[in-house]
Amino acid sequence: MSTYHIEALNLSRNGDWHQAHKLIQPYSDKLACLIHGYLHRIEGDLSNAQYWYNRANETVPDNSLENELERLYALEKQD
Repeated sequence: MSTYHIEALNLSRNGDWHQAHKLIQPYSDKLACLIHGYLHRIEGDLSNAQYWYNRANETVPDNSLENELERLYALEKQD
């Protein structure tokens, strides 16, 4: 997997939403879209989150932000 995925996830885990968003914003692969959507969930911008999850052909998950972060890390390891 690309380093920008894991770097964005690590930045998010460390509370640096803005840097994680800035890093992931130029990318449009499925995992980048999921991470982007997750970041907007953190921000509280659910309509923007929905847009990014839809781009990844998923719905906004009904899980906690902590659970979603772990799911994204697991997806990152699968690729």
